[in-house]
Amino acid sequence: MRFELDAEERDITAIRLPRWGRVAQAEGVVPWLVIDPDGVPVVPVRRFLRDFAARNRPGSVRSYAYGLLRWWRWLQAVDVDWDKATSAEVRDLVLWLGQADKLRNAPRTGSTVTAGTINAVTRKRHFGDGYEPRTVRHSNAVIRSFYEFWIEAGDGPLINPVPLDRRGRRPHAHHNPLEPFRAEGRIRYNPRVPKARPREIPDERWKDLFGALRSNRDRAIVALDVSCAARASELLGLQGVDLNWGEQLVRVCRKGSGAEQWLPASPEAFVWLRLYLAELGLLEPNEQVWWTLRRRDRGDGLRRQSMNYEALRAVFRRVNALLGTNYTMHDLRHTAALRMSRDDSLSLRDVQTILGHVHLSTTSDIYLVEDEARVIRRVAEHLAEREDRARQPPQPVATGYQAADLAVLFGRLPQ
Repeated sequence: MRFELDAEERDITAIRLPRWGRVAQAEGVVPWLVIDPDGVPVVPVRRFLRDFAARNRPGSVRSYAYGLLRWWRWLQAVDVDWDKATSAEVRDLVLWLGQADKLRNAPRTGSTVTAGTINAVTRKRHFGDGYEPRTVRHSNAVIRSFYEFWIEAGDGPLINPVPLDRRGRRPHAHHNPLEPFRAEGRIRYNPRVPKARPREIPDERWKDLFGALRSNRDRAIVALDVSCAARASELLGLQGVDLNWGEQLVRVCRKGSGAEQWLPASPEAFVWLRLYLAELGLLEPNEQVWWTLRRRDRGDGLRRQSMNYEALRAVFRRVNALLGTNYTMHDLRHTAALRMSRDDSLSLRDVQTILGHVHLSTTSDIYLVEDEARVIRRVAEHLAEREDRARQPPQPVATGYQAADLAVLFGRLPQ
């Protein structure tokens, strides 16, 4: 039997996203907006981001703005209005993201050879040119949230173009009234994400990493992170008032909840921090801790600039180029968490508190893992012991009995 292709089926591989619009920082209650080629904010996106900004942090608003910019570019490529989109457009976008390369503002240079490969030292995969499954899932979540807002407002399509896959079940069927309701149904076109192991820096590699740092500032921030397990954005937001020198504590503003929390740090970290601040000069209580080493003129004279995430990434790029590795700042958080989880004097609840996880299950799912190298070593020892036992002569059947008596018992004549 011969099947003909649907006339509406798109040639996914032939689609190229246009360089339509951009995400721009804005003044006012909405920190980020999607701007069309004429420099005018996209009204449906602006209204959604205004509602979204009322209940989320500016970083999340920026992330959602970029997700909606990609969706608007896709609608431009397939010539569909935003309020006429169906699940077919979402499905085709997922298929396109699965085979396309990411749009880049500049071509790769030194990382062209390593893109998508496994690093020989760290055994970690370098980021490739394609879209990761997590990026596709985030895109689906952004688009679904956008249309949920407009459906609730009474505009847009009647049905959300990002459907849930409930496999024919009624939502909350057989729900126990004594338990809270939970979200049911996964997004139909979400790709599966393989469970990744936490990226730990071994102790022998840690010395090489620390020795490759070029300044006391870099040593201070790395030593601080590997001892208190804070996120990079949390450390970069430190001010002078957030340092408790007597108790050796640092106060961070948690990324998700925005709550302030004091975290213990190692004495070594405070030693490097003191050396860095001695070079920096007098630090005001409400002044940022981390500054660039070079002075630049940004219109207000030659002065140091506050250190941002891109400057921190540059620190690791220099280290990775020297060591032939692909470490990131987040590897330090994983390293600290795994060290604490293996310490018998610390409970899992202690590790959860330091990491700032809301649920204990998050901490256990990520960090209660068996070290792969230790498993391989124990299995290798097991196999070696089996071979040793096989080469050894068999034990006597019954030590202490006369051979003539055993021969008579088993029906053989004595020799």
